[in-house]
Amino acid sequence: MNRHASDVHGLAAPYALDALDPGERVEFAAHLAACAACGQDVADFRATAARLAAAAAQAPPVPMKQRTLAAIDHVRQHQPRVAAAAPVSWRGALRRNVLSMALAASLAAAASSAGLAAWEHHEKQQLEQRARQSEQRLDAVSGVLAAPDARTVHGRAGNGAMASAVVSDLRKTAVFTASGLPAPPPGRTYQLWLGHDGTMRPAGFIHRDGAVLLDGDTAGAAAVGLTLEPAGGSPQPTTAPLLLMALPA
Repeated sequence: MNRHASDVHGLAAPYALDALDPGERVEFAAHLAACAACGQDVADFRATAARLAAAAAQAPPVPMKQRTLAAIDHVRQHQPRVAAAAPVSWRGALRRNVLSMALAASLAAAASSAGLAAWEHHEKQQLEQRARQSEQRLDAVSGVLAAPDARTVHGRAGNGAMASAVVSDLRKTAVFTASGLPAPPPGRTYQLWLGHDGTMRPAGFIHRDGAVLLDGDTAGAAAVGLTLEPAGGSPQPTTAPLLLMALPA
């Protein structure tokens, strides 16, 4: 692995996502045994991946769920077959789960009565659209986390939430993650900012624990901030920052 010694810390994200080649994984595992900071990073990234997978899951429509459960009693079970498990990535597994859910919606719609077919077709299209959007978001976030030049900074917000930002110059963006973020007061929202030459520019919103891709190009940005703003956001911060982290150069 042709990396400077200080760059090994940046492998925490791809290690957590199983995105390292075998040689890199062995080298980083040896480093991880003696580096508490990287151990915390790996745990944070794995937790973020789990929250992203949970966020992408879609609940089936109630009528579809009821018919499926009712049909289970009349379906004969096959004998279990044991096969060797092949390694899969969390992103691939999530993609298959999302597509399987869309397929289940399609099969249920085909088996339903004519009166429900059109409604379920519409529901299926909405599920597939949300699945595609979730997949695209996951691809974008995981691309930043696994980027070879990814750099991470951590911080604690004034409301107690733990936060981190992963920046990639190659991707020209950053991923912001939060844990322990309290629900905002009614009529308020958490807004993210990128600091450019002393000016804070809107960079999107985060509504709950998890990870979001920052809006805007991070090239030249010196800091990422978090404020509590009126619902819908503001063109400039209207409150003192809950969090202001200097981005790693």
